[in-house]
Amino acid sequence: GGGRYTRLARARGHAVTAVDMEAAALADLRADSEVEIVAADLEGAPWPFGERRFAGVIVTNYLHRPLLPLLVAAVADGGALIYETFAAGNETFGKPSNPNFLLQPGELLDAVRGHLTVVAYEHGTVEAPRPHQRIAAVRGVRPTLRLPLS
Repeated sequence: GGGRYTRLARARGHAVTAVDMEAAALADLRADSEVEIVAADLEGAPWPFGERRFAGVIVTNYLHRPLLPLLVAAVADGGALIYETFAAGNETFGKPSNPNFLLQPGELLDAVRGHLTVVAYEHGTVEAPRPHQRIAAVRGVRPTLRLPLS
């Protein structure tokens, strides 16, 4: 996408690895030594990160179910996963309407179960209203900091 969360993380002082099939929107960040830009087709090519782990993994408005185990595994010890996307029921409001791109109730909980500790979870209608599902989960020790989801 346009790098909204990449820019937010950088504004808060975090080093970032941004991945997208089309990384052109991030061209202005190429000079930033704390931003690694990876142009990759996450659905049609091998996972570009191997066994690499990250302090934080953020995914928004995107769902490709075969990636869920890889995204969960990419969270480092003490790291966090923040994931939010459209849920079943969104088809009544417009796109996405294909069930392949809509989370079923509890699906993110199932994806992290046994691997990460859930800090916050929500499945419901948000934003005008639109069915969404979102989760914040950590690997290892539970943080003392609460992660706002909105």
